[in-house]
Amino acid sequence: MKQDSFRAHKAASQSVVDEFSKLKDELPFEDTADFDDARRGFIGTREHARVRRADGSCTWDLEPFSFLDAEEPAPTVNPSLWRQARLNMEHGLFEVVPGVYQVRGFDIANMTLIEGDKGVIVVDCLMVIDSARTGIELYFEHRGKRPITGVIFTHTHEDHWGGTLGVLTEEEIAAGEIPIIAPDQFIENAVSENIIAGPAMRRRILYQVGMSLEPSIHGLVDCGLGKAVARGPQALVRPNDLIMETGDTRTIDGVEFEFQMAPDSEAPAEMHFYAPKYKLLNLAENCTHTFHNLLPFRGAEVRNPLAWSYYLTEALELWGTKADVVCGQHHWPVWGNDRVVQLVRQQRDLYKYVHDQTLRLINHGLTAEEIAETLTLPRELDHAWHLRGYYGHLRHNVKAIYQKYLGWYDANPANLNPLPRIESGRKYIEYMGGAKAVLERARSDMEAGSFRWVSQVLSHLVFAEPDNTEARALLADAFEQLGYLAESANWRNAYLFGALELRNGAGEHSKAAGGLPNSLGSLSTRQVWDVLSVRVNGPKAEAQKLNMLFRFTDTEECLEVCLESGVLTYGLPVSNTAADARYEITRGDFNDLLASQGLFSEAAEQGRIKAEGDPSAMDQLIGLLDQFEDNFGIVEPRSLYQPS
Repeated sequence: MKQDSFRAHKAASQSVVDEFSKLKDELPFEDTADFDDARRGFIGTREHARVRRADGSCTWDLEPFSFLDAEEPAPTVNPSLWRQARLNMEHGLFEVVPGVYQVRGFDIANMTLIEGDKGVIVVDCLMVIDSARTGIELYFEHRGKRPITGVIFTHTHEDHWGGTLGVLTEEEIAAGEIPIIAPDQFIENAVSENIIAGPAMRRRILYQVGMSLEPSIHGLVDCGLGKAVARGPQALVRPNDLIMETGDTRTIDGVEFEFQMAPDSEAPAEMHFYAPKYKLLNLAENCTHTFHNLLPFRGAEVRNPLAWSYYLTEALELWGTKADVVCGQHHWPVWGNDRVVQLVRQQRDLYKYVHDQTLRLINHGLTAEEIAETLTLPRELDHAWHLRGYYGHLRHNVKAIYQKYLGWYDANPANLNPLPRIESGRKYIEYMGGAKAVLERARSDMEAGSFRWVSQVLSHLVFAEPDNTEARALLADAFEQLGYLAESANWRNAYLFGALELRNGAGEHSKAAGGLPNSLGSLSTRQVWDVLSVRVNGPKAEAQKLNMLFRFTDTEECLEVCLESGVLTYGLPVSNTAADARYEITRGDFNDLLASQGLFSEAAEQGRIKAEGDPSAMDQLIGLLDQFEDNFGIVEPRSLYQPS
């Protein structure tokens, strides 16, 4: 097989084309109201929504997605996803109502701007500093330069606060005169949700959002919630005012805000608000133009669809007769009270229906996989464009609900302790008559359009024989056809990224980005030790014993840190503890030494920190910490795991 042929994109198969033809007949493509809403109130933009850094380099650019200008879908993209991808191409500054504006299409999320008596209040600050700076400059160009008089973070995900330093200066933040408002537990969840399992999540999110896939009809077309994920510098800014409960109000620059708490919905800490002056309802990320994720591909705690539906019901109870427009922090607004109520009601009904019917089938004894094959939506919900699974998907969301209530085990003892993928792969291939027989049958099934089955079988073969070029190539072809079929952008991206890695290997394009910038400074002292604890190599550390006392002179915290039996623990010091070392250090120096992998013993010799006893004790602990791979295998065996 020629290498070029191995790596080349394939055309959509006839079975894919036939499936798309059916879909065009089933869904209401003649309904173009969303396109009218997405373009309504347009004021101005930048060419291709291009965002440049200070050095002139480009950090965001929609020009590579210009193929989406075509109204007719490409044969390699699900027509429903093509429609959503075109809607997400609308970019610029838009008037929601006079006095309320949105910057859309310069990042995966939206920036909402609400004018007050003297300035403008910014709701969410996008993911990266450069996008946020460009967004606020675009607003100033068309509405005039005015001061930022408040910032609101609707929830904890980084695409809503990472760009704050593009809107406020560090001096303005330090002065504390501008209210920065967020829901209770914002900072704790913002720094913890993606930290403990951060390395794995950052690798997995490449599959979710299609990073390193080329924008094209064979590659990245959308992310469902928005066009793509922006890259660039970020900063986590601590709020100086927290909303504690539903019914809390704030008046910022003459504009009154009524808040509703919505924890454990789309984010662990999230809130909605209503601005009576503008009759504006903002439902953050709990009411968008897609069925959302209950369990993101990157990984997270399972979200609570029952609570989610309750918060939408409560929002209707609070403001359903008042709101003339509803906007979220993704996608486009909806105008008119009747349409506002319908949107929120249908979104509410979607989460409640899927929750209730999944539990009904659980209690009939169906497993997660069986429920995913069985459960369908009522026609009213299934044919509402804003409920389609562009980001979440019915099939994986019902599995998330199953996991939330019953966990991973389906109660069948055969699945209690199955063989791992490599060992089971070898046995499957042996039982099927060997690799040659498997490949022959898989090619026949590919011709028949049985892509799901081919991907299952050949995944076993790739894990059994990761260097089998024919198996990798055919599995990549199966993934590619499944990606073409997918209505969910997450599913498409996952399949196509898997095909990319099978064809090219997990190289530079597969390396996960670094964690939160300055994340150590954002973590509490105890959270830092939690992060270090999961890096301890237990087998390597099993025979080592260490006991250290730390006093952080700037925070006045004292901790006893112990390593024994491969377990790192910490707590308040015990008065009779015999410590191997005692350190006096600021949190800043502690963070710097960890980030730079500097030696604590050298820092003590240089007088940067004070140490009594053995100053190398902390160095010994650091020597027992793992460095995590940034491109571990996903569609092929993990290098760390070696079967016995």
